[in-house]
Amino acid sequence: MLHQAPSHQDETDGEAGRSDPSGDYARVRRAIGFLTEHWLSHPSLEDLSRAIGLSPSQCQKLFKRWCGLSPKEFVQAIALDHARVLLDDAASVLETAHEVGLSGGGRLHDLFVTYEAMSPGEYKRRGQGLSISFGFHASPFGDALLMATSRGLCGLAFVNEDAGESKVDALADMQRRWPQATFVDAPEACALMARDIFALVQPTAKAPTRLVLIGSDFDVRVWQALTRIPMGQAVSYKHIAQHLGQPTASRAVGSAIGRNPLSFVVPCHRVFRADGALGGYHWGLTRKRALIGWETGRLTQRKL
Repeated sequence: MLHQAPSHQDETDGEAGRSDPSGDYARVRRAIGFLTEHWLSHPSLEDLSRAIGLSPSQCQKLFKRWCGLSPKEFVQAIALDHARVLLDDAASVLETAHEVGLSGGGRLHDLFVTYEAMSPGEYKRRGQGLSISFGFHASPFGDALLMATSRGLCGLAFVNEDAGESKVDALADMQRRWPQATFVDAPEACALMARDIFALVQPTAKAPTRLVLIGSDFDVRVWQALTRIPMGQAVSYKHIAQHLGQPTASRAVGSAIGRNPLSFVVPCHRVFRADGALGGYHWGLTRKRALIGWETGRLTQRKL
């Protein structure tokens, strides 16, 4: 009789024992339902674990493996989405904090800074008062536009020559994401980030490259999933949807990938259509082919 070696998934489950995909999915569905229903009270990990019949550590591992977020991060993302709606409807910061189950404006501020790279007040003003430094830098794939706040890198784009774009067009495309922000032409502010990113070396202690993902809960979950795709590997939109526990959401995944503001470092170029075709790419299919070829070459060099 042949014995199947334990899969990586079994190993990561640890105390949860051998993986049961159908049972895991049922638990994840219950967990999502529980958190979606009770998010306003900000349930603890222990509350969730009792609701789905697992230990807290099993619950944490299972949920993060399927959803890409911890249960706490999932609840925070729901709260953040509700906060956005309230702020859009002219609610004050304090009113919004109380409406989403937070004790005060300070906690709402921390939540926005963590997930949005801007405070709730800055979000409400569509970036008004927020300073974003930008500059074009040389890269292996042509001139790259980097954009950063004081909290980290919030944008990385290329000129889509396939569509006849210029540097001016690429900058305008990114500026539309934060229409009321102040944009400062300061290439030196992003120079170390550009060097570290394209050299694929560890960022220096002096200027760490912290990525700041600004988007909806679903967008951020998709982008976080992309960062886990190893160099030299390719996955499909369907694979990402299944990883997020939403196997029928391939089209929504594709839309979220199209909104990715951080080319290269959030590697949407590693996602293909289910039939193996390249699919789309916001910065041009020529560049997508170049990115894939460059990574393949680096991997080959490492093996020599």
